[in-house]
Order: sequence, then structure tokens, then C-alpha cells
Amino acid sequence: MLLRYMFIQGLLIGFSIAVPVGPIGIICIQRNINYGRIAGVISGLGAASADAFYGAAAAFGLTVVSGILLSDRIWIQMFGGIALCYFGLRTFRKPFVSYASTGNVNHLKWNYLSTLALTITNPMTILLFVAIFASVGLASSSVPVYTAIFMIAGVFSGSMLWWLTLSTVISRVRTKLSDRLMKWIGRIAGIAIFGFGITAVVVSGIGAASYIL
Repeated sequence: MLLRYMFIQGLLIGFSIAVPVGPIGIICIQRNINYGRIAGVISGLGAASADAFYGAAAAFGLTVVSGILLSDRIWIQMFGGIALCYFGLRTFRKPFVSYASTGNVNHLKWNYLSTLALTITNPMTILLFVAIFASVGLASSSVPVYTAIFMIAGVFSGSMLWWLTLSTVISRVRTKLSDRLMKWIGRIAGIAIFGFGITAVVVSGIGAASYIL
């Protein structure tokens, strides 16, 4: 009964963390539109894997991992911001090609690894997990391993539930949109992703300057 409760609690945490639409959500939507539902789901899988990683670091008290991520968070965030700028420009300039006409659902490995890396480069996420897990008494070395495992499994499942839901909705909406409209959606997505990247670079740059000075 306790393990079921921990899993459900983790499920709710993972879902609530994944829901806010940020750069990763926009990337998943854009890939879903361009390459189909599988590409969107695989991209979401990368984000869910990163959430599970951060959840494990918080739940198991992995001080080495969390210490590195938090101590170097400015530079990690800057790298992530630069990567988002690249993705934004690439998305904006990439011509729209309907996957329905090409049958192209390739690059799934790239879809997974890229969203995994982009989500990992947001080290502030671990602070969120530490705060949430501490509030439920899980950010402690005295917590039984099996309890933490069920919580982390719930976090991964909750995050993945959101990405599956999002991909399903987008894939259904996509069939009602013209190629011209989807081309503009891709361009708007590119601008939004680039904007997130610039913001991350500026914020991390200010942080780096204040740290050096």
C-alpha cells in the first residue's frame, strides 16, 4: 500500500513538472508536426529520462552529482542556452516537409539524446526536486532504497504520461492543419526556442560576471 502511494505521488510530481510549456515542450510539438507522433514521443522520453535522473539525484542524496550540477550550474545553463539558440535557428530555417509524404520518421536516437541533453542542462531542476522530495521526507539518506525507487519510477511515468498525452493531441490536431500553416508554426517555434536560449545565455552570463567580479 505504501509503495503504491509513493508511486502515485511520484506520478503526480513528474506530471506536474513536465506540464509547463517551455523550450522542450515546443521542440516536442515541432518534431511531432514535422516527423509524426513517434518522434514527439521519443523526444518526450528524453525529457522524462532527465527528470528521472534528477529525481534519483535528489532522492538518493547523490551529493557528488548534485554538487557538480549546482556548483557549475552557470556554465551548464550557458551551454544549454547556446544549444537552444542553435535549435531555434535550425528550426526556423528548416523547410517544412510533410512526413506523411516522405514517410520520414528517422533520427529517433537524435530526438531522444538531444532532449535528454537539453533537459539535463537545466540544473535548477534538481533544486525543485530536492525541495519537493524534502517536503515529503524523501531527500534523506535514511529513506529505504525501494521506497525511493518507486517514487522515481512514478516521476518518470508521470512525465512520460504528459509527453504521450501532448503527442497524441498534437498528432490529431496536425491532420486538420494545412502545410502552409504548419510551416509558420515551425518558424514561430524556432523563434520561441531561440528566445528561451538567449534568455538562458543572458541570465547565465550575468551570473558568471557577478561570480567573477
